[in-house]
Amino acid sequence: MLRTVGRAALAAVAGAVVGVAAYSISQTGGQLLSVVVGAVLGLVLVLGADLYRRSVQLTEVRLVLPGSEMTFKTNTDMRQAAQRMFFQAATRVATRPLDDGSGNLREALTSLKALFDMYREPLESGGAPPPPADGDSVHELVLDILNFELAPFLATWHPRLRAFEEANPGENESAWAENTEFRQALRELQQNLRPYVIGLGEIAGIRDPARHLNRSGWRDARALAPVPGQGTAPRPTAN
Repeated sequence: MLRTVGRAALAAVAGAVVGVAAYSISQTGGQLLSVVVGAVLGLVLVLGADLYRRSVQLTEVRLVLPGSEMTFKTNTDMRQAAQRMFFQAATRVATRPLDDGSGNLREALTSLKALFDMYREPLESGGAPPPPADGDSVHELVLDILNFELAPFLATWHPRLRAFEEANPGENESAWAENTEFRQALRELQQNLRPYVIGLGEIAGIRDPARHLNRSGWRDARALAPVPGQGTAPRPTAN
């Protein structure tokens, strides 16, 4: 309803501007005035459309996170940024299981470092928009992810694994004495990151973002389901 009202108001303003411009041109007949009015009209329409795009569907999202509570007045730009960040994390080892005896620990660390760099880049380059006048910024949420979760994990485990690799060139990671401890720490990191990533999904407007982070039971259920036409025929019932 609010979206419809907003569009109607914008259309009314644009129509009024067009009407005034047309009346002015018809009264003066001046070519210069026609050019000026046309330029102003185009500018108003472009700026108005951009403002509407940025503010449309303004909604409030409240997140309760470890040690903090944040409130976001989400607009289109914030939702798009949160969606990119959600899918970057949801497709990496930051949230995907790494079962014991599987995967590659160096690749896991590399993936986490890549996520760290992607999250940090807009903060350092100035690409992040200024904080909103009301509510928190999605980049403040990402700053917490970087400072409290990813940075400490990488600072702890990257030099340890590198020391093993340099002391044992070509050795399989399974021989690393801290292999089990690393995997346990990774599971704890994934658990700590989970509410932040789900929060990004909620800011993005994704329906039930937690379901994208859960291991689906669909495959197991499908494997156990009987194949049509191959089950035991039902016994006839006695009359």
